Amino acid sequence: MKKLLLLFTTIMFGVLSVTAQESQGESQEEMSKAAANPLADLMSLPLQNNLNMNYGEYNRNMNILNIQPVIPLMGGKLITRTIFPIVSIPDFSSESGNYSRGLADIVFTAFYVPESKGLMWGFGPVIEMPTGGSKRGTQKWSAGPSLTLMAQPGDWTIGVLINNAWSFAGDSDRDNVNHMLMNFFVVRQLGGGWYVNSAPIITADWTADSDDRWIVPLGAGFGKMTILGGKLPLNLQTQLYYNVVRPDFGPEWQWRVQAQIMLPAFGQKEKGK
Repeated sequence: MKKLLLLFTTIMFGVLSVTAQESQGESQEEMSKAAANPLADLMSLPLQNNLNMNYGEYNRNMNILNIQPVIPLMGGKLITRTIFPIVSIPDFSSESGNYSRGLADIVFTAFYVPESKGLMWGFGPVIEMPTGGSKRGTQKWSAGPSLTLMAQPGDWTIGVLINNAWSFAGDSDRDNVNHMLMNFFVVRQLGGGWYVNSAPIITADWTADSDDRWIVPLGAGFGKMTILGGKLPLNLQTQLYYNVVRPDFGPEWQWRVQAQIMLPAFGQKEKGK
C-alpha cells in the first residue's frame, strides 16, 4: 500500500511539474479565487487531513487523510474527483490501541459542467467502491446523483455540493447503504492570497434511527495561496468544526488541514469567465 501511494504521488507531482509553466501568469489573488471554485478548469492534488475527535467514553480520535486528485477533461466540461481515504481507526472500547489502518472505500465523482455565467452548476454520478474491506468499508458498491451549484460575486465564493448514494451490489450480509452528503462552502478573499472560509460537511445516514442520523458541523477557518518559486501554486488552509448535531456515538470536533497543489489544466481558464 505504501509503495502504491508513493508511486501515485510521484506520478501526480511529475505531471504537475511538467505543466507548472502554465500558471506563471496567474496572480495569487486569481489562483486563490480559482481554488475556491470546485468547477474551475484546474488540475489539482488536494491532500486533506480530517481529525475527528472525542468518540465514545474514552474520547478517542479517528484520522482520515483524503488524497483527492481533481482532473478536468473535455476542455473543462467534465470535472472528475477521486477520493482515496487513508484512515486510522482506534479501538473505541479502550483508552489506547488501534483497530485498523489503511485504505477505506474509494469515492469517484464526475461533473458535467455546462457553459454558464453568474450561477455555475455541474451534475453527474457519485460511485463508492468497496476497497476498504470488512474493517474500513461497507463492502458494498454504491452510486447516486451529485450536484454542485455556486456563484462568485466579487470577492465571495458561495455554493453547495450535494449527493446521495444507495448500495446496489456487494456483500449481502452487510447492511445496505443509503446516505447523503451536503457540503456548503463560503469563501471571502482578503487580498494577497489570504482568505477566510467555512466548508462544513453535513451528512445523513437514512438507514439509522432519527436520533442518530445526522452530523451537522459548525465552524470556519482561513487559508493562503502562495506561488512556490513563482511557478507552482500551493493552497494551504485549516478549519475547525464543532458538531452541533451528532449521533450518540459520533465525533464532537473535527480539525481539517489541507494542502492543495494546483494549476490550469493544459492552459484552460476558469469556466464562466
